[in-house]
Amino acid sequence: MTQRAAALAGVLLCAPAAAQEVDIGTGAVLRGLEKVDGHVEDIALDTGETATFGRLRIELLECRYPDGNPQADAFAYLMITEPDAGAPRFAGWMIASAPALNALEHPRYDVWVLRCRTATGSGSSG
Repeated sequence: MTQRAAALAGVLLCAPAAAQEVDIGTGAVLRGLEKVDGHVEDIALDTGETATFGRLRIELLECRYPDGNPQADAFAYLMITEPDAGAPRFAGWMIASAPALNALEHPRYDVWVLRCRTATGSGSSG
């Protein structure tokens, strides 16, 4: 576990119980940046779905958001792989309000979470 991930886990475990009440979304909207040519793409995924962005395969395992507020801060658990890499390029939680806290480290691509999606359509626009 990286120092950033350990620090995040410590903060989340020490937070008051009321602050930890969350809902689970049906999916998430991510944004991908291809750093070489500046191509930006929004990626809508359902939970358990995998999408391709450039050479990356991005799988959404879960998206959480504050209880009753899908437009608020999203926490998405992602697995990001690349064909020739032996291990995943990224596996863990990304946080919409703090994308640098636990980020994909890749020389060509950047991926971050925008928001969760819900069955009622909340959080799916924009």
